[in-house]
Amino acid sequence: MEIVVCAKQVPDTESFIKVGPDGKSIDTTGIKWVLNFFDESGVEEALRIKEKVGGTITVLSVGPQRTVEALRQGMAMGADKSILVDDPTAEGSDPAGIAKILAAVIKGIPHDIIFCGFRTTDDESSQVGLMLAEQLGIPHLPPAIKLEISGDQKAVKVESGVEGGMLTLEAPLPAVITVGRGLNEPRMASLPGIMKAKKKPIDTKKLADLGIDPATVGAAAAKVKIQNMTLPPERKAGQIIEGASVQEKAAKLAQLFKEEVKIL
Repeated sequence: MEIVVCAKQVPDTESFIKVGPDGKSIDTTGIKWVLNFFDESGVEEALRIKEKVGGTITVLSVGPQRTVEALRQGMAMGADKSILVDDPTAEGSDPAGIAKILAAVIKGIPHDIIFCGFRTTDDESSQVGLMLAEQLGIPHLPPAIKLEISGDQKAVKVESGVEGGMLTLEAPLPAVITVGRGLNEPRMASLPGIMKAKKKPIDTKKLADLGIDPATVGAAAAKVKIQNMTLPPERKAGQIIEGASVQEKAAKLAQLFKEEVKIL
C-alpha cells in the first residue's frame, strides 16, 4: 500500500500571534512552528494501515526550508520518506495553487491513499483536499472519523460525522481522504525514531522540476486574497462578586444579569 500524507507546517496554537506590518499576514518573529494537528493524525492513520498491510509512507509538503522540521516530525513518527516543494514563486498560493502543486508531485509517484487534514489550524480553508482530488481525477472522501481498507486493498470505507448521525461512504482506490478529529490519537515520536528521521531522505523540488508554470501559482495567480487581518478585540476583565454568603453572591449575580447583562 503506497500512502501519501499531505502536510502543512503551521504556527503552534500556543504561540502569541501578532499581525505583521503589511496588515495581511502574521508577524512570524519568535513563532514556534509545528506539524498541523490533522496532518499529524493523517500520518498516524497511515502508520496503522502500514502496520496491518505493509507499504510505504511519504509525507509531502509545500513551503519554505523551515518546513523540513514538520516533515522530520512525520518521519520521526514512522513515515519512510518526505518530499518538499520549496520554491519562492509558490509563496502566497491559495488552496487551488497548493492543490495543483501537490497533484503534480503525486502524479509522479505511486499512490493508493492520499491523506489530507480536514483543515489547518492557521487559515482553516478546508479546500485543499477536495481540490487535490479534482486535480488527480480520483474520489474524495469527507472528514473520516473511522476508516477501513477492504480485504483486497482495492477500496476504502469511511465513516464521517454529520448533524444528527453518521455518514458511511465507500470508494475505490486510489482516493483522497480528509482526516477529521477523532479518527485517532497520534503517537509520540520515540527517541530512536527522532534519530532515524535525521537520516531519512527529503527530496526537495522546485516548480520547474514538476513542469509547473510559476505564473499559474503563487500570490499573483491566487483567486482568494487576504485583504486585511486584525486581532479580535480584547476581552474586558472579569468581575468578581463579593459577598458574605453564597445566597448574597447569588442575589448580586442575579441583579447584574438584570441590570447590566439584561437577560432577566
